[in-house]
Amino acid sequence: MDVQDLFSLKGRVALVTGGSAGIGRSIAAAYIAAGAKVYISSRKADVCEQTARELGNMCIALPADVSTIEGCSQLAESLAAREAALDILVNNAGIAWGEAFEDFSEKGWDRVMDLNVKSPFFLTQKLHGLLKTAASRRGPAKVINIASIDGLRLNSWETYSYQASKAAIIHLTRRLAARLVGDGIHVTAIAPGAFPSNMNRAARDHADTVSKAIPSKRLGSPEDIGAAAIYLAARSGDYVVGDTLAVDGGLVHAELGASIDG
Repeated sequence: MDVQDLFSLKGRVALVTGGSAGIGRSIAAAYIAAGAKVYISSRKADVCEQTARELGNMCIALPADVSTIEGCSQLAESLAAREAALDILVNNAGIAWGEAFEDFSEKGWDRVMDLNVKSPFFLTQKLHGLLKTAASRRGPAKVINIASIDGLRLNSWETYSYQASKAAIIHLTRRLAARLVGDGIHVTAIAPGAFPSNMNRAARDHADTVSKAIPSKRLGSPEDIGAAAIYLAARSGDYVVGDTLAVDGGLVHAELGASIDG
């Protein structure tokens, strides 16, 4: 067994949405380190291009607003103009919205659902041809959806549409996996826990407090999320289809609830 080859992405082409910061940037950097050419997309062109410069010549910026179907189509067309096939699609772009139940707005519901659920579906649809072409050349092409542990267990924050969207993307992952496996495209998901980012400001700004609530007693690192994303994208993950991998230090599967006596 050649372990290096098992986890190599040499010669592969990847697209990471929301790749200019946070978890998306960590995944993009990991893929580049594993040998891939990586396209990153985000709504803010200047930030996207700056990140691409920082990550080196194997990273290319393709700014786009994937919160709309038109934006998904534009991104797919821009990639198709540059590449004949796509080996790995990471649907990472997302947004959260917090608001009291009594005041929770339609805007807060629709913006989250559009970006977190609708966009991964339609971007995968628009890139279906490029993914199928990649799958015909070697092993399966990969679609990796970035969910959240908030889709696997309840969070006390009043982020109603966010939590619903992440549960939805986990189920959508299974449904897409069932449809696309016949085309040689394997769909999986990652459910991150507490990783410091602009979206997870609690982990970013209150690391010590948040860490105490995690069974492993620390926040997630870029290496943690990057390694999980490499595993699913490389030959190492070729027999994983439709599953969601929790990368959370034990919050979902190793956290003990309060005991009740009597």
